[in-house]
Amino acid sequence: MTKLLGVIGSPIAHSLSPLIHNGWLREAGIDARYMAMQVPQGEFQTALETLAEKNAIGVNVTLPHKLSALECAAVKSKPAEIIGAANTLTLGQDGCWRADNTDAVGFEKSLTHAGHTLKPGQKVLVIGAGGAARAVVHALDSADCSIRLANRTEEKARDLLSSYKESDHHALPLPDLPEAFEWAELVINTASLGHSGEQLSLPVGGGRLFNDISYGKAAAGQLETAKAAGWQTLDGLPMLVGQAARSFQIWFNLDPDFDSALSRCRAVVAATT
Repeated sequence: MTKLLGVIGSPIAHSLSPLIHNGWLREAGIDARYMAMQVPQGEFQTALETLAEKNAIGVNVTLPHKLSALECAAVKSKPAEIIGAANTLTLGQDGCWRADNTDAVGFEKSLTHAGHTLKPGQKVLVIGAGGAARAVVHALDSADCSIRLANRTEEKARDLLSSYKESDHHALPLPDLPEAFEWAELVINTASLGHSGEQLSLPVGGGRLFNDISYGKAAAGQLETAKAAGWQTLDGLPMLVGQAARSFQIWFNLDPDFDSALSRCRAVVAATT
C-alpha cells in the first residue's frame, strides 16, 4: 500500500519539498508519495487528524504552522522545544505525533557542504530574529560560536537569545550593523529583505562568507552585491535540502543523496529565476 507523506503550509504551491522527497523515494524504491498540502491557518489540527486516519508516515511543516506543529505533538524533541517550533512531524504506531526541528541540522549541513565548519569562539553575525533565525542561532550556540543578533526590533532579538543566557551572545539594533560587519567572521542573513527588493549595504568581505538563507530571485541581488564586495556567498538551497535530508532520515532511517536533490532544486530555480 502506497504510504503518504507531505508538506503542510499556506501558501505551499511554490514548495520544492515534493521535488526533493519524491526523488529520494524513487531512488530508495520506497512505495510512498510526498504531496504539497495547502492548509489555511486555524485548520492545522483537523489536517493532522485526517492524516492520522490515512496512516500517513509524517509531514514537514512550514509557515504559518510551525508553532502549531509543536503544540499539537505528544512528543517533542529537545531541539524543537529550544527553537520553539517544529518543521517535521512523525506519526507513531500509537497514533500520536512526534515533533522535530531539522532546520538547525540543515543549516549546519549547508555550511559543511560549502566547505565551512563552525568552530568554538567563531564570530557570527545573524541578521533577523524570525523562526529561521531561531534554528540558526541554535546551531551556532551548539557549536559554541559567539553570536551577534541584529534585528529591527532589538527586544525581539534579546528575547530569542534569552534561552542562551550563559553564552557570549548579544542583541543589536540595525544601526549597529556596520560595526558588526567588521567584527564578524561569518554573516548569516535570515531577514526576508530580498522579497521586497531591499538589500544590506556590505563592507569589503575579504573572503569571508555571506550566507543568505533565501534562494532564487529573493537572494540573487543581495548575493551579487556581496560577491562584488569580496565575500564568498551561499544561498539557502543547501539548507533546504539539508533539513529535508534529516527529515528523510527520521522517517526511513536512510541517508538520502544530498547532491542529487540539490542538483534538481538548482535546475528548477535556475529555470524560474
